[in-house]
Amino acid sequence: MLLIGLTGSIATGKSTTATLLTSPPYSLPLIDADILARKAVEPGTWGYRRIVSTFGASTPDLLLPASDPQCQNLENGPTGHGRPLNRPALGRRVFGNSEEKARDRKKLNSIVHPAVRFYMLRAVLYHYIRGSSAVVLDIPLLFESGLDIFCSTAIVVAVSDPKIQMQRLRERDPHLSAEDAENRVKSQTDVREKAKRAEMRGEGRGFVLWNDGGRGDLEVQLREVMKEIQGRSPRWWGWLLLVCPPLMGTVVGWELLLTWWKRRQAMKERGQELPKAKL
Repeated sequence: MLLIGLTGSIATGKSTTATLLTSPPYSLPLIDADILARKAVEPGTWGYRRIVSTFGASTPDLLLPASDPQCQNLENGPTGHGRPLNRPALGRRVFGNSEEKARDRKKLNSIVHPAVRFYMLRAVLYHYIRGSSAVVLDIPLLFESGLDIFCSTAIVVAVSDPKIQMQRLRERDPHLSAEDAENRVKSQTDVREKAKRAEMRGEGRGFVLWNDGGRGDLEVQLREVMKEIQGRSPRWWGWLLLVCPPLMGTVVGWELLLTWWKRRQAMKERGQELPKAKL
């Protein structure tokens, strides 16, 4: 089964690309790390309890107020296990460039990411058993987490002009102030750096979709990329791997080794350290 890693930065068009990949003519199953992250912090979960105990005392508005529509007529929120997290408040707590915010963001990631990894692995196994020829892993922190090593192919959706990114973010989330929007963009790895990391993977293993234009241009680029990806991994090969687990294990091991080696060599050439963040 082919694992296609999809990433980008906020307001660059990653979600639009994910929608295109899950629709005809591709109709690929999608594993969305953001959705899994929400699932990992639902009221009653281990992640929810850890976040409340870690940030609750110093963040008075961490939980939605009892008057919120999601909490009305329910004693402890929709699930009966507590009021849901107030995501904008939590975002203000962890997004930004200060040392304190970076420290808080690291704490939050250490709570959410292990649960996301577990849910992701379970979803991949599910699609493998169902005989899917390819699965898209929508992971915002694909390179930062090092999870790109598990992907046969990585696709980065990027913009060359930072002003376009800021404009799209403000249009998409009008409730964000200019400062909040800027903090969210700066708290992520520059999307142009992600594009370079995709290109470092080598021919056929890393692609960049430059989404400075409209949706039509993005669709054309994606069509060319998927044509090349599917040409390198025909459907009969996917079925052969499915019915022969030992061969699958050998191929996966080789892919992991090759991706790790290429990344290591590329980062050395650029004089950079390998990513240390975990997801």
